[in-house]
Amino acid sequence: MTIWTDLTGVDHRLAYIDAGGVRTRALVAGPEDGPPLVFLHGTSGHLEAFVRNIPVHAGAGYRCHAIDMLGHGYTGKPDHPYEIPRYVEHLTAYLDAIGADRVHLVGESLGGWVAAWLASEDPGRVVSLQLLAAGGTKADPKIMERIRTSTLNAVRTDDVDLTRERLHLLMHDPAKDVSEELVEIRHRIYHQPDFAANVHNLLCLQDMETRRRNLLRPDRMARITAPTLIVWGRQNPFGEVPEAQAMHEAIAGSRLELFADCGHWPQHERADLYNPLSLEFLKAAS
Repeated sequence: MTIWTDLTGVDHRLAYIDAGGVRTRALVAGPEDGPPLVFLHGTSGHLEAFVRNIPVHAGAGYRCHAIDMLGHGYTGKPDHPYEIPRYVEHLTAYLDAIGADRVHLVGESLGGWVAAWLASEDPGRVVSLQLLAAGGTKADPKIMERIRTSTLNAVRTDDVDLTRERLHLLMHDPAKDVSEELVEIRHRIYHQPDFAANVHNLLCLQDMETRRRNLLRPDRMARITAPTLIVWGRQNPFGEVPEAQAMHEAIAGSRLELFADCGHWPQHERADLYNPLSLEFLKAAS
């Protein structure tokens, strides 16, 4: 078995798309004329975070795009700090490249931060918004250091166990949800020469001064008008439930769902709960 086995029977392709001059890796699936649905991963992540979700959504008729974000995965890595407006600029360029004027956005962790920022800046572009364990609402030095240290340790040494530990940080039950294949995929990404050379740019949001000027503050979240679903794991190691509640209160009309036995990847760890919830939400928001 392989994570790509999940895509059996679903029309899909792995593509490289020029997004404003940045070569961007994308998994594209579902009918060409389906409503566009874009999935965005978290810090130091990659599009494989959504392999348990793409087949269900593509099968329901959505044109799914899971991308490696700016500086991540196998997407281009320009040599400048990756602050939130840069991610948004790249995302917007990708949407322009695929000809998508209005999209449904799903963002996990950093991806949620970016998706919410775009929804606050350009509300006409976002049909609906899903924020899965979304980051960006606070600056906790302990968590920031944990992310920085665990990522740097995994990138700067060849020990695959450090990559495994980085993934284990995300999950409530790593034995169930961290496969050896997922470890190998991330280990190979981490050890690309251009990834290692630019990891400081990728981790710039773990610097306190940089993070503070990029925070997703309540006044910005209040500008989000798209129907919004917030999903949080009750055992999230990078943010407690009150953080999700504060986000819910800041975004008018948003819906908050809490998953038990779940850490920082709700779409992956509890795909059994997330996939039907997402489809229900998308149908209502369309």
